[in-house]
Amino acid sequence: MRVAAYSRVSTDDQVREGYSLAAQAKRLRAFSDAQGWTVAAEYVDDGYTGRDIRRPAYERMMAARDTWDAILVLKIDRIHRNSRNFMGMMDDLRGWGKDFVSATESLDTSTATGRFVADMLQRIAQLESEQTGEHVAMGMRQAAEEGRFLGMSDPYGYRYDPTAGNLAVVPAEAAVVREIYRLRGEGHSFREITETLNNGGVPTKRGRRWSKRQVFRLLHSPLYAGARRWQDVVTPNAHEAILVPAIDPLRTGRRAPRRRDA
Repeated sequence: MRVAAYSRVSTDDQVREGYSLAAQAKRLRAFSDAQGWTVAAEYVDDGYTGRDIRRPAYERMMAARDTWDAILVLKIDRIHRNSRNFMGMMDDLRGWGKDFVSATESLDTSTATGRFVADMLQRIAQLESEQTGEHVAMGMRQAAEEGRFLGMSDPYGYRYDPTAGNLAVVPAEAAVVREIYRLRGEGHSFREITETLNNGGVPTKRGRRWSKRQVFRLLHSPLYAGARRWQDVVTPNAHEAILVPAIDPLRTGRRAPRRRDA
């Protein structure tokens, strides 16, 4: 039988637990030799999560299905950590007349029992993954409640300062932020503010044109008053405010009712 040996690793923890790519490949070759199988090709995804099917090596392997008879993995969670994606793959393999083998779990889906066990094992793997996610979320909430910086993409008006471990004001962008708040306070609509920025050649953080949604989000963000928000946890005085004296974004984000917003 020709097998496609698939390996994946996404975190340093997996490496420490013995799931390094080199270790996976070595064990898959040994297993294949013991069974008298031929490794048609080896497919490796380095740094990709098992919850996403959009992995380059995985996609190449599935596209090259005419060159192998079965997929061989060290463990089921190496190929999928989502039961829906796993079962979708299994449906495809059955339709193509292909098999799936997990070396350490002695799983062969050419049998009805093997298919049943595969489903149960994958659901257990998904449960463990979701529980890990819940623990991470709990830890992040606690960190947010303690006022610790959890990291984010540089918002407009700020950049991340690794020395301080916090956001630092970008003066040129800060001036634009203040101008946006001034225009809104004078009763200009989101569309008018957007057009003013674009017509004036003011780029966004990524050098693109502004949209009404971006202006809306900027006007309703607590960042510019010096506060940081993670979900429903707001930390005041977390970094230097751009709006001085501090302005409530939710109040400033509204304009006078005399004009209809567009």
